[in-house]
Amino acid sequence: MTLRHPRRLPFRAAAAVLLVGATAFAAAPRLAAQVFSGHDTNAPVDYSADRIELQDKQNRVVLSGNVDVRQGELRLRAAQTVVNFTNAGSLQIQRITASGGVVVTRNDELATGDVGVYDFNQRIITMTGNASLKRGNGDTLHGGRFVMDLKSGVSSASGGRVSGTFTVPKKD
Repeated sequence: MTLRHPRRLPFRAAAAVLLVGATAFAAAPRLAAQVFSGHDTNAPVDYSADRIELQDKQNRVVLSGNVDVRQGELRLRAAQTVVNFTNAGSLQIQRITASGGVVVTRNDELATGDVGVYDFNQRIITMTGNASLKRGNGDTLHGGRFVMDLKSGVSSASGGRVSGTFTVPKKD
């Protein structure tokens, strides 16, 4: 995966900041929906932030202040992200943990939460804390935890009571 970044950063590891993936979950009850289907997880990843800090000994990079991450049509925005990577010959991103008003968008779909985890290996985004999904047509889904599988396009909400609204086509 090729990384493009609008700001040239002095850290060699900064080029590896965003590759793609998150942690899977199994929980019940849950409600499944098709979202973010067809996302190209191999597309280049662009990122920008007010500040970047390479913590090489901890195998992580911290992006803070107006963090904006884009991959194809997928966009993640947050106050801060911690990017965990392995350094076995080449840097490989394992996970991005975003916090502070996390918003993930793609076309007319919007997912929000207090914390978002993007697992690049599993290609799964997990939103927790006041998690919700909204679609342009008025469909909504709310729960304590929301998981989006970018491979299958299936998403699930769980954690406490799950609620939402499905729109009904208008008839004359």
